[in-house]
Amino acid sequence: MEMNLFLETLMKAAKAQGLTAAEAYIASGSSFECCATQGQISDYSVNDTRGVGFRGMYNGKIGYAGTEALDEDAISALIRGVKESAELSEDDSGTDIYAGDSMYPSFEKPSEDMSSIQERLDFCLALEKNALAYDKAISSVSESIMQSGTGTVRLVNTFGLDVSYEKTFALAYLQPIAKDGDSVSSIGVLHCAAQFEGLNGEKLVNEAGEAVVFSLHAAPVKSGVYRVILSNKAMQSLLSTFAGVFSAENAQESMSLLKGKEGEKIAAATVTLMDDPLLEGGFASKPFDAEGVKAYSKAVIEKGVLKTLLHNRKTAKKQGVQSTANAGKAGYASTIRVAPSNFFFVPGEKSREALEADLGSGVVITSLSGLHSGANAVSGDFSLLAKGYTVEDGIKAKPVEQITIAGNFYKVLESIRAVGNDLFFPGSGIGSPSVDIGEISIAGE
Repeated sequence: MEMNLFLETLMKAAKAQGLTAAEAYIASGSSFECCATQGQISDYSVNDTRGVGFRGMYNGKIGYAGTEALDEDAISALIRGVKESAELSEDDSGTDIYAGDSMYPSFEKPSEDMSSIQERLDFCLALEKNALAYDKAISSVSESIMQSGTGTVRLVNTFGLDVSYEKTFALAYLQPIAKDGDSVSSIGVLHCAAQFEGLNGEKLVNEAGEAVVFSLHAAPVKSGVYRVILSNKAMQSLLSTFAGVFSAENAQESMSLLKGKEGEKIAAATVTLMDDPLLEGGFASKPFDAEGVKAYSKAVIEKGVLKTLLHNRKTAKKQGVQSTANAGKAGYASTIRVAPSNFFFVPGEKSREALEADLGSGVVITSLSGLHSGANAVSGDFSLLAKGYTVEDGIKAKPVEQITIAGNFYKVLESIRAVGNDLFFPGSGIGSPSVDIGEISIAGE
């Protein structure tokens, strides 16, 4: 059945069978991926996906169902699934279907990607080839990957709302391996763009090649307390791990220490944390959230002060505030949760090199690992494996590995001395510039 006819039939059937309101969330997309290994394309796939998530009000409660089929049987199954889900629901918050806003931000439709499949395959092969030629120390390439795709979200309900937006993305990932005697290093670098044409293979090869060669003969520093800069990649990893503490949903479930702290100073004055679904070119940019609430930009932390937590309509109603348009869905058939959009620390004016010059002597952390097992998302405590390099007299010095940094996310926010200008989004809506976090404990030798 054609999509518009399916939706029209579904909404009529929902009303006829006792649903007082209903909503369809349609997610569709296409993706391309290829991987080069030893001069050949080792993996190559093209996929198309489409699914319909269905929410409905039945006997005063919300039920959920989902389907990938577009036929009469699917309509019956969706309505039956919503009724059964609503009857089993213990949610008595009064959550309902949102009728929609009168106007939404305008988003230009992305231009069509005119690149051919062969061009993308050649790009992937060239990444591996050029990485191997970058330096004689590079012995092999662990991964050379190129991905691109499009996605569309459409929201339709029984109140007459029918809105949609379309997104495109492209990314390239390169992980060369370098060897020198007994020393082996491997560094992965990711570059992202709105479309394939925006990817710069030469820049990616140079960045990955320089990083992996420099990392040879890395060694741990002596254990102690050091002045530390977290690179944009490392700080983004930390923010991603602890982004949930800014969710009103988690706060209301006592899973965040920020509960009730709106209006209080929780970070250094240098810190402004934005949630911006209208960010031009952002990976999570959109005109409305998963409930159809109009998207808008807002500061979550402004000059160190917590201005708001992130809300969907359910958490906002419970707290007596307005939704921040942060309703999200993990998939087309999933329930409504709270999720950030483009979520990032506002960059400052200094480059990372300028931050290092101000640092004098210390350590720059370029990557963190063990984020799932080494971080407590409630308390903010973390103990994470790290790599990076030392800074001596303000200049990049020696590569560092096999160290562990330990601290607390809330304390990091309070101790940030300066924020760099190198804002970076590694293929997601969560990003960060490099930050000088003051002193932190490092376990090494």
